[in-house]
Amino acid sequence: MAKKAYLDHLRNVPLFAGTTKKELERIAKSGDEITMTAGTLVVDQGQTGREAFVIVDGTVTVKRNGRKVTSLGPGAIVGELSLLDHGPRTASAVCETDCTLFVIDQRHFLAVLDDVPSLGHKMLATLAGRIRELDRAYYG
Repeated sequence: MAKKAYLDHLRNVPLFAGTTKKELERIAKSGDEITMTAGTLVVDQGQTGREAFVIVDGTVTVKRNGRKVTSLGPGAIVGELSLLDHGPRTASAVCETDCTLFVIDQRHFLAVLDDVPSLGHKMLATLAGRIRELDRAYYG
């Protein structure tokens, strides 16, 4: 798939919402397409991560401590915290179906952030929103 074909998929990722076409093109140039068959482990909870995966086609199941948390489809992103640090994965993700994924590694993503600082602002806002959701879910 041509890099420009990823623009629609990247545009649907909440993390990249509000970015311009030019910014999305820069992100698209920084990653690669991979395919994985059903049952393949995408990320393993507890392992060090260095990349994130945008689901282009297929369904991925997210599990934490062996329990299913959710299923994700096209436009969702898995492993985005690893774009910021080399910490352990907080959950596992397994392909429910055959999947096409767009993978972005940390080194390339950080270079994009240097070129597109507004993306860093958006990412911080998105992550803050997730922290607030978790806080509400945990503390009420």
